[in-house]
Amino acid sequence: MRFEIVTLFPELFEALEHGLLGKARDAGRIDVHTITPRRFTADKHRTVDDAPYGGGSGMVLMPGPVAEALDFLDEQRGGRITRRVLLTPQGERFTQAHARRYAELDSLTLVCGRYEGFDERIRGLVDEEVSLGDFVLLGGEVAALAILEATARLLPGVLGNEQSAADESHAAGLLEYPQYTRPEEFRGEKVPEVLRSGNHAAIARWRRKESLRRTLERRPDLLEAADLTDEDRQLLDEIKGT
Repeated sequence: MRFEIVTLFPELFEALEHGLLGKARDAGRIDVHTITPRRFTADKHRTVDDAPYGGGSGMVLMPGPVAEALDFLDEQRGGRITRRVLLTPQGERFTQAHARRYAELDSLTLVCGRYEGFDERIRGLVDEEVSLGDFVLLGGEVAALAILEATARLLPGVLGNEQSAADESHAAGLLEYPQYTRPEEFRGEKVPEVLRSGNHAAIARWRRKESLRRTLERRPDLLEAADLTDEDRQLLDEIKGT
């Protein structure tokens, strides 16, 4: 899958050279291209921002350099379709559902903002706007890295264990069950006996129940949209009755 990132700071994406994403790049499973709008400016200072019309604090990203960067990426892609996503606090909150949808694409273009924001006309150049949450960052680069990682890890061959992507929090609309490893006892707290029993059916039931319990306690809003079975509802009744 091809990832394109429009950013004033391409060097921030050097983190992609490490870990599983670095291995995925080396193996050709993901292809990451960064480009800076500064390449498409005419003045010696490579200016990409200006004061807002009507006055006010801060500087606003000009539409020209961003538009030309997107045009350049279109030419590089040779006619292949991409989905352009603007990273902004005003966007729809990014979820696992977005990551799954993006993972079905051949190409994804992430446009990072800086300064006070975008010239409004840049919004007409993208397909959707996305936010990591109800807070403000210095720029869109951290959000772009998060979205890229959440999407790339769903691609075949990126994770060493494909089942990991299916089991983790939000993958099935619920939070993940508690995990344990050695030692069997740590500072007086023991690993639950069921996990040491070797009874795979009992372990699966315990994990599902604990996943439901954790979701109920921490993110009950997720249960409203989760696809629950009759057994899930029975487990929830047991949880609520304890």
